[in-house]
Amino acid sequence: MDATHIPDLIAPAIPVFILTVVAEFFWVKKLREENAAMVGHTWKDSLASLSMGLGNVFINVVWKGVAFAGYLALYQLTPLRMGTGVLAWVLLFFADDLCYYWFHRVHHESRFFWASHVVHHSSQHYNLTTALRQTWTPPTSWVFWAPLALLGFSPVMIVVMQSVSLLYQYWIHTEAIGRLPRPLEWVLNTPSHHRVHHAANPRYLDKNYAGILIIWDRLFGTFEPEGEKPVYGLTKNLKTFNPVRIAFHEFASIAKDAAKQGSLRQRLSYVFRNPAWKPADSSTPRQGPPSSEPETVSPSA
Repeated sequence: MDATHIPDLIAPAIPVFILTVVAEFFWVKKLREENAAMVGHTWKDSLASLSMGLGNVFINVVWKGVAFAGYLALYQLTPLRMGTGVLAWVLLFFADDLCYYWFHRVHHESRFFWASHVVHHSSQHYNLTTALRQTWTPPTSWVFWAPLALLGFSPVMIVVMQSVSLLYQYWIHTEAIGRLPRPLEWVLNTPSHHRVHHAANPRYLDKNYAGILIIWDRLFGTFEPEGEKPVYGLTKNLKTFNPVRIAFHEFASIAKDAAKQGSLRQRLSYVFRNPAWKPADSSTPRQGPPSSEPETVSPSA
């Protein structure tokens, strides 16, 4: 069993990504003629998102093999074996989705992890290209799926289910789809629920961490229904479309803060505590997961 035998579900989907992005562009353009409040697309923002997505694909050519080797090492350490039958896949579906929930939540609640995930939230637009705006620092995610290997799930099955989850989440990054029928909205993560997650409105911050199932947010108290119109982006938005700055700006900001005078505890707090954390004697308020860039780029830029 090695990385060369892992089914690649993402690469074959790239043509679908391209076709649906183009289709959404024209559909949203038509909808904007009827509803000027829709954010829509801008070519600079979409190109930045596509650049981040392509960079993520190339980085994962190497990283997926490293991650797989780690899962395989843990799998060989445990005597547990879940098998590869239908029941094992069903159990893995729920286990993987629960792992994603906690991966996603921690990546919002700890600044070190947020520095990787902030990339995905750095657009002030909400469309299918936003789904492709992915991190260039994927190693921050590995530990959250490691328990599945120790429980005896096949490493191949783990990485396949991760891809299934990622593919599902692609289509929910759109304003072109409203609310689905109520039973689906209650169980599944939908465009409506995920619009809330990408919004910087105070009531929407740190809500709806779901991957495929919204039930985890309902269970753990992080669910928020869509009400007021979402305002997308960060509480302090970037002023750049440069993919390299988008990828690493928060790590640079962490390093700058951690280098400030203060106790070791304070320096570590800058790195690992909530992104909104500040020293008690600081006179500069922080609100929500911040970006290191205080200036904004207009959605119409």
